[in-house]
Amino acid sequence: MKKDLLLELGTEEIPARFISYTKNAMKSFLEKNLKELLIDYDEIIVKTTPRRFSIFIKNLEDSQQEKTETLKGPSAKIAYDEAGKPSKALMGFLNSKGLTESDIKIVDNYVTAQKTYESKKTVTYLKEIFEEMIDSLSFAKPMRWGGNKIKFIRPIRWILCLYGSEVPELEMFGLKATNITKGHRFLSPANIEVTDISSYEKQLEDNFVILDDAKRKAMIEKGIHDLASSLGAKIIQDDELMDEINYIVEYPTALYGDFKEEYLKLPKEAIITPMKEHQRYFPLVKDGKLINKFITVRNGDSNKIENVKEGNEKVLDARLADAKFFYEQDTKKPLESHIESLNTIVYHQKLGTMHDKTMRLVNLAAQYAKLSGADVEKSKRAALLSKADLTTSMVFEFTELQGVMGRYYALSSNEDKEVADAIFEHYLPRFSGEETAKSPVGVCVSLADKFDSISGFFAVNIKPTGSQDPYALRRMAIGALNTLINSKISVPLEQFVSLALENYSGKIEFDKDKTETEIMDFMKQRLKNALLEQGLNHDVINSVLESDESVVFDIYQKAKVIENFATSSNKEILDSFNRVINISKDNKNDEVNESLFAVDEEKNFYSTLKTAKDKLSETLKKKDFEGSLKILSALKTPIDLYFDTVMIMDKDDKIKQNRLNTVTFAKNMLNEVADFSKLNL
Repeated sequence: MKKDLLLELGTEEIPARFISYTKNAMKSFLEKNLKELLIDYDEIIVKTTPRRFSIFIKNLEDSQQEKTETLKGPSAKIAYDEAGKPSKALMGFLNSKGLTESDIKIVDNYVTAQKTYESKKTVTYLKEIFEEMIDSLSFAKPMRWGGNKIKFIRPIRWILCLYGSEVPELEMFGLKATNITKGHRFLSPANIEVTDISSYEKQLEDNFVILDDAKRKAMIEKGIHDLASSLGAKIIQDDELMDEINYIVEYPTALYGDFKEEYLKLPKEAIITPMKEHQRYFPLVKDGKLINKFITVRNGDSNKIENVKEGNEKVLDARLADAKFFYEQDTKKPLESHIESLNTIVYHQKLGTMHDKTMRLVNLAAQYAKLSGADVEKSKRAALLSKADLTTSMVFEFTELQGVMGRYYALSSNEDKEVADAIFEHYLPRFSGEETAKSPVGVCVSLADKFDSISGFFAVNIKPTGSQDPYALRRMAIGALNTLINSKISVPLEQFVSLALENYSGKIEFDKDKTETEIMDFMKQRLKNALLEQGLNHDVINSVLESDESVVFDIYQKAKVIENFATSSNKEILDSFNRVINISKDNKNDEVNESLFAVDEEKNFYSTLKTAKDKLSETLKKKDFEGSLKILSALKTPIDLYFDTVMIMDKDDKIKQNRLNTVTFAKNMLNEVADFSKLNL
């Protein structure tokens, strides 16, 4: 018999950043484990607020399916002795499985038996399933409470469970399941009795709890946009902030507030950052310009909303007053005057201070500028000032503004605009999907910063391992690679790495050659991720990464051309390429002895290959990858003709080997462009 099941785990306030992961992990765990237990259901839905995880299992069968298992025992030869009596091997099998001799059959010369396991009631598994579900969740700093062994992100304070209309016998986490839930913490703190799962959500809503995440988010979005529209403005859209607010309220009500117009004289980021990052307010713009109003969402109804508005305004005013003071203090002296203070900030105990890093960046940015054609003096100046804002009052208070304030302070110090922009750009990308540095000077300083960090940490043997990457070296590597791609810099990757390592020579002790090899391996592993971020296909990426090419932009360009080529219309060409690859896969030798040619088709094929190879070398030298593919594609007919008319596996070993070498010669030509065997059509 099928019935709906509802489990509500009532908790202390859950931090918003953990809710989405927990919700999805619970659903995945239950789907997997109910399947393994052979318990049928129609659907699992998990709905959440900051104070509860509510799990709905639709049409949950009240019993398991019967399970029948085929057991395989000893071979028939050793199952019985000469007298036909069960052997020790057979008796051991029977006893271990709880079987008798009448249960067994001989199938394919082996003893087998069918064992049917008794079906159990679903309710007998609930405690085990739900406790294991909580235990399976992984958090950086879980909590224990009340002498429980179980750990969760916050203490569980009540359990509601209904199976159909009944409360099953269920005790876990030191609590007994009931049909009692709770409404909004302040607006409806009394207990609520739930007798019917179908009315549960409505009862919560009547008590100021919007359980459905999607419905609650839609309410928030509508409330915010309607309010902004009534003010003749628009919010600065921020999906992450919207999601966070959705998971810190149970009953959302949007409201707006004002702040002093004088604060609009501050850099816009100095206003927006305290609003969004610290107060979870949405800034408002009118005609593309920031205005002195904001929108926020309270966890409650509109009762005494003016008091809430006033409270939010006071908090923001204090934040913006601080920002105004910091900005005024910081701009009283030039940005350059902050450089010396970088000696007080330790970058890493083995790699010196932030001032030491800055001096390395000045040298490295200049060398990268020479490689890429950027202005050397501007690159050096931008590198010198790149970290100076770290010692300013504004960035000390609002660390998210590093680089952002550096640009403003550089401009107020009458620095060149390209230098100022590079100070901001050198931190890009700060997260996956963000744009990379665009200006030539910004690119040089950005690459210098990233390669200096990667090289330094590898030199002192601090490398990412497994899930551990405390210095975000993987993110830096992908950022550097995407910067090289987007900036179209045709310089081998090892040059950037080698120059960065030379910066540490004589300053720390390390094996340069070994470290450079390790970094190159690390960067090539990250290149796959960078190319994926560029929107390229897995198979295509694998095909181009097999080559010895180390100019990242060229690899990207080649991958784009290969992706356009690897379509069903070129399947026959790729089939011919794969025929070459498969036949020669165990042969490394491509030295061809023309005197061993036994038929004209061999001579003609090899002549065609040599001519094509000369043309291929020219196109590859020019980075003309489309031209390279045209040359290889033209080999389809000669390849097919060769295989159709020439017996590769000749009886004469010398002729056979020479023919294999000819095919290997063709394969190596293909591999100069890509490993076409990696492409799956």
